[in-house]
Amino acid sequence: MWRLSSCLLFLLVGALCGCDRSDAIVVIQLHPKNPDIMYVATNDYIYKTRDGGKTWTNLSKGMSHSRVIAMAIDPVYTATVYAGTKGDAVYKSHDGGQRWGSMRYGLDDATITSVVNQFLFDPADTQHIFLATTTGVFETKNGGEQWTKKMEGMKEVLMVVTLGMDPTRPSILYAGTSGGVYKSIDQAGHWEQVNNGLVPPGRVKTSRALNVTSILVDPYEPDTVYAATLAGLYKSTDAAKAWKRIGESLADQMIVAMVLDRTRRGVIYITGRDGVHRSEDGGAIWKLMNSGLATTNVRTIAQSATDSKVFYAGTNGSGLYRSNDAGENWESMPALVGKS
Repeated sequence: MWRLSSCLLFLLVGALCGCDRSDAIVVIQLHPKNPDIMYVATNDYIYKTRDGGKTWTNLSKGMSHSRVIAMAIDPVYTATVYAGTKGDAVYKSHDGGQRWGSMRYGLDDATITSVVNQFLFDPADTQHIFLATTTGVFETKNGGEQWTKKMEGMKEVLMVVTLGMDPTRPSILYAGTSGGVYKSIDQAGHWEQVNNGLVPPGRVKTSRALNVTSILVDPYEPDTVYAATLAGLYKSTDAAKAWKRIGESLADQMIVAMVLDRTRRGVIYITGRDGVHRSEDGGAIWKLMNSGLATTNVRTIAQSATDSKVFYAGTNGSGLYRSNDAGENWESMPALVGKS
């Protein structure tokens, strides 16, 4: 089995500018109900704002110095927050990030040297969570008390970077990996490789295989799936039976993050080293959306759950930005400095 270095993807997407500054924004996690509450992870700390970004509080007490790569808020019990790290597995807080506890039972010993990339909640039960890590997919049915590895059928790869769920059929999951995409129709009970048009078979186990950074299912057309990779953007219109390359007009094909607009059909945002791009026709035509950004190296992007025109962008050099007009213009937010 081909083993990619456990932090290779972290290094690729986290240090695109060759710097390691404390204001590099790694994660933006927005509260699902309260627009004034937001969590942001940098290369050094987790910060929280309760006033829309005017002031910030350092929430890293009780955690190791391992970097936080992923965060998630329980959509029902919103005071419950999860943090996934590079090198120290999963942490959980029951009080909005004031106190953290380690939740690693059942995770591989190798997880202490791996990266926790993403959390994915079962919409029917928020205690049921899937985890993407560089040592595979894991599942918990009790809010992280115990994790079980779910890699049956995923023989060619080990590193799982991202997970996507069909919002209309939650039993269908997609996994973006170091070697393309896998699909499960039974909530990770079994995986099948779905790389037709995406990764040639002979490349899956090689260092030239495709690294998928984000995979999203269109909520309006659930058979339409988008896969962002470090070597371009792909789209399937038949639930991943076949993929087609899109976005070839983009100057930079290293796609770091992707968002599907939750209120407008066919509207996609992607980010990378040359900033934010938006398509309003399912990926055929793209518009650069960098007005107001001091740096174009955008690592992460998030759409507000309460106002669809509000977006946040985290950069790898000039901090956090907010747009009130769906990305047309960006304004710099106050620096992430707060009491610990």
